Amino acid sequence: MHAAIRIRPIAEGDFTGWKPLWDGYNAFYGRAGSTALPDEITQTTWRRFFDAGEPVHALVAEGADGQLVGLAHYLFHRSTTQLGPACYLQDLFTAEAARGQGVGRALIEQAARCARQAGAARLYWQTHETNATAMKLYDAVAEKSGFIVYRITL
Repeated sequence: MHAAIRIRPIAEGDFTGWKPLWDGYNAFYGRAGSTALPDEITQTTWRRFFDAGEPVHALVAEGADGQLVGLAHYLFHRSTTQLGPACYLQDLFTAEAARGQGVGRALIEQAARCARQAGAARLYWQTHETNATAMKLYDAVAEKSGFIVYRITL
């Protein structure tokens, strides 16, 4: 990782730095324009990071200049196959200018440390099958589970 990158928990004063990353992440996955997430979802997601009763957490990567260059959102949930919680890394995004500098790897590693500290037995995530660049990193730091995700929009 580039020595000037620092991974830390998100702070309430980070909204203006976090929001462009959040928007970039959603645009990357096609949630822009007419399919953009409603602002209510963004605002609720933001508030959840700071609500001790919520299982949702956020990390940010901060560059040497203090600008946020990456984000990771993860949440804990129960599992029917283990006693401790599982940790799902729901969102991971690095600003285009910071890619290739180890930001994504550092965010994953910190999320894994947080999950371990919380007693989780597993950290897992999914990505789109077309995200070949990210999969190179994921193949280097984790194992593929072999499962395929199905969903029903309700």
